[in-house]
Amino acid sequence: MSITSLRQQFIAGETTPTKVLQALATEIVARDSKTGAYLSYDLDAALNEAASADLSLPLGGIPIALKDNMNVLGQPCTCGSKFLAENYRSPYDATVVKKLRAAGAIPFGRMNQDEFAMGSSTENSALQITRNPHDPERIPGGSSGGSAASVADGTAIAALGSDTGGSIRQPASHCGVVGLKPSYGRVSRYGLVAFASSLDQIGPLTRTVEDAAMILQAIAGYDPADSTCLDVPVPDYLSGINDGVKGMKLGVPKEYFGDGIDPGVRKQVEAAIQKLAAQGAEILDISLPHAEFAVATYYVIAPAEASSNLSRFDGIRYGHRTANPADILDLYKKSREEGFGPEVKRRIILGTYVLSSGYYDAYYGRAQKVRTLIRRDFENAFQKVDAILSPVAPTPARKIGAFSDDPLREYLSDIFTLSANLAGIPGISIPCGVTDFDGGKNLPVGLQILGPHLGEAGLLRIAKAAEA
Repeated sequence: MSITSLRQQFIAGETTPTKVLQALATEIVARDSKTGAYLSYDLDAALNEAASADLSLPLGGIPIALKDNMNVLGQPCTCGSKFLAENYRSPYDATVVKKLRAAGAIPFGRMNQDEFAMGSSTENSALQITRNPHDPERIPGGSSGGSAASVADGTAIAALGSDTGGSIRQPASHCGVVGLKPSYGRVSRYGLVAFASSLDQIGPLTRTVEDAAMILQAIAGYDPADSTCLDVPVPDYLSGINDGVKGMKLGVPKEYFGDGIDPGVRKQVEAAIQKLAAQGAEILDISLPHAEFAVATYYVIAPAEASSNLSRFDGIRYGHRTANPADILDLYKKSREEGFGPEVKRRIILGTYVLSSGYYDAYYGRAQKVRTLIRRDFENAFQKVDAILSPVAPTPARKIGAFSDDPLREYLSDIFTLSANLAGIPGISIPCGVTDFDGGKNLPVGLQILGPHLGEAGLLRIAKAAEA
């Protein structure tokens, strides 16, 4: 059920938050052994909150699952890594958790992810494999694969994920749900375990666009605990969401419709664009000339920031500690060698390299300059159009293990989503059809809608029209 329909049943007295949680727990036991979306859940704690839920609040009594890189007091926060899986329990609530509770929601469930959010398939989790509910031989996408798969599988009403280079939108596309990445600075990152601090953003994965708007309403807003969180008013995201697209100008970038897109994906996305045109939108061809540099730019900046952020995992303060080290240096080296998986190590090494003396200007400094050019491309485009339309990913969900020997192919799968993070703009993925791919039948395809910075209200309005 959607949040909206569930809220109506609560108010009508047809069910209760306690009954919903018990039903969810039953579904998790019945279904999640095949999907592998949940790492853990504390039903007793959730039932205690449900007993006193205030149904008059916007999300009163609604259980919301959380990607396992968001801190909830007393609960595990593994980040999909052996480093934090042994005995770490969070000493505090993330700001988004506090905001969800203030809106009446009940945090319930820790969802699987790529280790420290580094990946696009959830195969990089050190703890378990998550499978796509539409085809268990395929990935759910990543890094928020557990969050997307649980919503698609009916084992969560809605979930939060984090998006550093497409990690909400791409799994939403692969699993056939709605995934919204807000503007950088719109939602507090305090309590989110950092991957790349200038790129990370928290957002919802839901069954409907309206549900995404309701959750964004709850979690958006200024937080003095996060210095990058913007002190600007939060609009009413549900007001005007049904106003349609008549008279709006929607841009289609030629760079996002070139070679490499699966024909079935192209067909479904182009059909969705034509349906928006039939509702009165004006479709314009535009150009994002520096889009071709987005992947290279991202994979310099993101690993550099990861190298800095993950330096805190040293085997001393918290997390995994190696047994019987010879000395302090041996403690650092062996703890990290044992605790981090291969993809995390790969990105730390790459990030440390591009930040090292003699290479900083050649790589990191240059990447920051190209990032500025990418952001200016979007600023120029939004002077002409209200939003930009594109595929979310070049193909539907691939088979598990298909890219195990070639991580660069995995990096290229984010080619349409990375730019939004580099530019700090909002983006949403909504289901726009299904297609066959690589032996799979009826695999979901997502339409990506990108808007100007802090333009979530317009984005949701377009998404609602496309959803209809």
